[in-house]
Amino acid sequence: MKRRGFLTAGAVVALAGCVGYTGEDDEPPSSEDLVRNAIETRRHMSSLEARRVMTVETPDETVERVERVARRPPAKQRIEVLESTDPDVPAGSVTVTNRATTWEYNPPAETVDKQYHPNKVDTDSTRLVLETLLEDHRLSHDGTETIDGRETHVIETQPPVEDIGPTIDLVVGDTTYVVPLRATGDLEELDVSRTVWIDDAYGYPVKEQNTISDDGETRHELTVTYENLSINEPLESGTFTYEPPSGATVVTDGPEPKGVFDSLAAADDAVPYTLPQPDVPEPYVLDRVTVVEKADRFGTTTTLWYNDPNVIAKELFIAVREVQRFRPDALEETEFDGRTAYRRDGRIQSVFWACDDLNYEISSLIDGEPLLGIASSIGCP
Repeated sequence: MKRRGFLTAGAVVALAGCVGYTGEDDEPPSSEDLVRNAIETRRHMSSLEARRVMTVETPDETVERVERVARRPPAKQRIEVLESTDPDVPAGSVTVTNRATTWEYNPPAETVDKQYHPNKVDTDSTRLVLETLLEDHRLSHDGTETIDGRETHVIETQPPVEDIGPTIDLVVGDTTYVVPLRATGDLEELDVSRTVWIDDAYGYPVKEQNTISDDGETRHELTVTYENLSINEPLESGTFTYEPPSGATVVTDGPEPKGVFDSLAAADDAVPYTLPQPDVPEPYVLDRVTVVEKADRFGTTTTLWYNDPNVIAKELFIAVREVQRFRPDALEETEFDGRTAYRRDGRIQSVFWACDDLNYEISSLIDGEPLLGIASSIGCP
């Protein structure tokens, strides 16, 4: 079995119309409402901690991992493998991610892969998967079930035929799982089912099962369950930092930042140019400033990261570069204050412009943000 890594303040949102459902005599809650409320719970989640059990079954073998999971969405997570029969992810493996760095410890090899990613845009993969279920899948309520002593609503989902493929974007796993093609055969000829259990009190998924069958025979089944789940509770200090074990070999990858600062004033001495003082709309606040130096090719790049402290993954960033990294002929020309700029639409909305010896970019994953207005507040510092 192979994996594609362990990718990705507010109150819990109560489930409208769900509490108190007792079965046949009551009208069951809408599956769409359950998923919609799970999205809102995730959108305002400050932390999650649980024991996670992942089981993969094929006709030839069964593999299980038991992990301790802590998350502060969208970017911070810690996963410690407590038990495992998976040779690719043995017991003792640790993955820790924060905004700028990921550590992955491989105990048999006694190595730590330390990857720098100071300018990685953090999306909320779990929320995106839930939104995909709501928008693209046929949903049905299949009663209630007790999971780890908690009342849950069972939601059956049916994906569009074109979405059936060799990867599964998990809700409970908060990652992408790669289904081995050798275990499934021709995917176009297979039946795929997906079931999600949503906790009644938290309004959040606590179990997921994905089954691939061929003519009634199960070819591959993946089940993931959260146990001892807690949401929006304080996490232990230092959860999202990592100190490699004594004697472990550390291998680094990616651009090591010159610095990660908590204010413009602190970053100012680390860069060879004047940093902008943008006017960003409320409730955005400055989260951090990253400085990456690649003097041989790209000079010094400074990125100002702003986020909404009340909503997960509602983030925009402003980059200042010494080298132009955008292609005007591939973008839509626009202007602000009589200055030529260039727009990029798509998953990331962006505005680019050049000013003397510097280049600027403002980007957001959220449609409708006033990027030109922010650009106007920067101009040519």
